[in-house]
Amino acid sequence: MATLADAGLTFSTLPHPAPTSAETREAILANPGFGTHFSDHMVTVEWTEGKGWHDAVVGPRQPLALDPAAAVLHYAQEIFEGLKAYKQADGAVALFRPAANAARFNTSAQRLAMPEVPEELFIEAIERLVQADSAWIPGAEGASLYLRPFMIATEAFLGVRPAKQYKFIVIASPAGNYFKSGAPAVSIWVSDYTRAAPGGTGAAKCGGNYAASLVPQAEAIARGHDQVVFLDAAEHKWIEELGGMNLYFVFEDGTLLTPALTGTILPGITRDSLLQLAREEGLKVEEGRYSLEEWRADAASGKLIETFACGTAAVVTPVGKVSGRAGDFIIGSGGPGQVTSKLKNRLVSIQRGEAADTHGWIRKIDCK
Repeated sequence: MATLADAGLTFSTLPHPAPTSAETREAILANPGFGTHFSDHMVTVEWTEGKGWHDAVVGPRQPLALDPAAAVLHYAQEIFEGLKAYKQADGAVALFRPAANAARFNTSAQRLAMPEVPEELFIEAIERLVQADSAWIPGAEGASLYLRPFMIATEAFLGVRPAKQYKFIVIASPAGNYFKSGAPAVSIWVSDYTRAAPGGTGAAKCGGNYAASLVPQAEAIARGHDQVVFLDAAEHKWIEELGGMNLYFVFEDGTLLTPALTGTILPGITRDSLLQLAREEGLKVEEGRYSLEEWRADAASGKLIETFACGTAAVVTPVGKVSGRAGDFIIGSGGPGQVTSKLKNRLVSIQRGEAADTHGWIRKIDCK
């Protein structure tokens, strides 16, 4: 298989003229929050029609220079991913399933008429940034270095067609807990808005999907909730996903259900990992449809005992309360359930190197 070097693509490194001081960095890592602080470096790689990928650089994190007519600003050709670098129990640094992120990134690229990023380039870009900024990886329990690979169309033009120039970028942010409330379980609001429709971009990880979720998310927060849940576009009946996470439902008979991937739901990597772990735990796992009314009725009868959301940022988060135009209902005891806690602990233990990785999910990085 051809390598990046075979293709003539090598990374150059630019020194940072004024890196963050150790004292300032340690103060940030003590309480990083989520998405508000950033490490010193970034990776950039250019793509030009007829030339392909070129000019791969690890350099100082800095503002981008874009022409006002750059296609991303007018036609939203933009995609992104999210994954984390973890400090493991033995002190090593590792990524969790980066090849799966690379594959999903390219699925998004196909849907947005953008060039694919070779898996080797995607992963090497991430690893080089982690190596450059390994001092930014928090060591506290539950903390990590959140990595954001993204691609934007940079060609300056105002015609409606795929751009001929793109920039692939990776930045990093030390991360603590995703939800600020600190509650044992989150409360969610059933939105009247639609996140995605059949034939749309629901299965792609593109900025437009998230921009469309901001108004309903703000509505949920204004009503005192942590997140918003969307129903399907056709019947406004079937549960799809939260603003940025997949959902799971746990029943008293040991069944675990998650909405099926029908093209309107993002195929979460955490979602897929939990499917595999749940089967290993002996649970009956199903992917299918589940309506809001079934959710309400099953919670009231006790048939449904747990609901949890999952994603890279929030990992596994119990859902305790659901509210909507038709009223509220509580799930189980309103707090974390046994199945939710067991699956979360299994997943996190693998990510942290505290349990054997029997799936080949962990990719260690040499940061020495």
